[in-house]
Amino acid sequence: MKKVLVAVDFSTCSINALEHAITIAVKADADVEMMFVIKPESTRDMFTEGPQTLSDMVKDKFEEVVEKYKPLMGKRKLLYLIKEGKIYREIIKEAERKDVFLVMVGTHGASGFEEFWIGSNAFRVVSAAGKPVITIRGGVSVSRHLEKIILPLDSTPETRQKVPFTAYMAKIFDAEIHILRVYTSKVQAIVRRIDSYSEQVITHLEEENIKYVLEAVNADNLTDATIEYALNVNANLISIMTEQETTAKNLILGPYAQQMVNHSPIPVLSIHPKDMMVSLGR
Repeated sequence: MKKVLVAVDFSTCSINALEHAITIAVKADADVEMMFVIKPESTRDMFTEGPQTLSDMVKDKFEEVVEKYKPLMGKRKLLYLIKEGKIYREIIKEAERKDVFLVMVGTHGASGFEEFWIGSNAFRVVSAAGKPVITIRGGVSVSRHLEKIILPLDSTPETRQKVPFTAYMAKIFDAEIHILRVYTSKVQAIVRRIDSYSEQVITHLEEENIKYVLEAVNADNLTDATIEYALNVNANLISIMTEQETTAKNLILGPYAQQMVNHSPIPVLSIHPKDMMVSLGR
């Protein structure tokens, strides 16, 4: 059975990500695997009795979490895994397993053991994981049942590749997809390209019987425009590609995906172009 992999450090942020992961897993008929990564170089300084003591503490914490959340899983499994090494590398390695179809991470977690879910770690997972990743910022409180998913479209060919997985998420929740055409240029060739992409997306959604709304905004920055629209319609999820068009503002603020991961108050689904063919039928 396919799995949702969720990074857990027992902080409020990571437990929030876990609760979202469980909601998705139940809808997708998937197991949930929780993962804690021990950083030897930091734990040696924090625990005089050695990493094994920390491992025992983590196991005890996981057992408490399993006892609390297992009833929500039905026949599906709630598993946990403890690894040692670089946090983002271990998450990425685990995500490469064929039965993991989605990764969930909180972006600002902090536990009694150590603080490690800073923005840079989360973005490293988003950048390098071979599977779709949903990031949830600390302090974010949105409905775990997906009702509205924002699908921003820009002028890059890759922008359409997030459609199949986004449509899958919408279908299992019976959610509505908001196709947001984001025009960062008035050049007619670019405008027509985005419009053409939106027509292709509409055709796909109609074939899948998925509800949709078509909107458009003019903006200097994809991130700002997408987040503002998502907040206005009370969305539950924003779906993006890790590679988007470059604007002058992006050159100053950093890559689009990094801006979204670090600043969006709404969970962000990040998909690599290579993730387009991910298997959902396992």
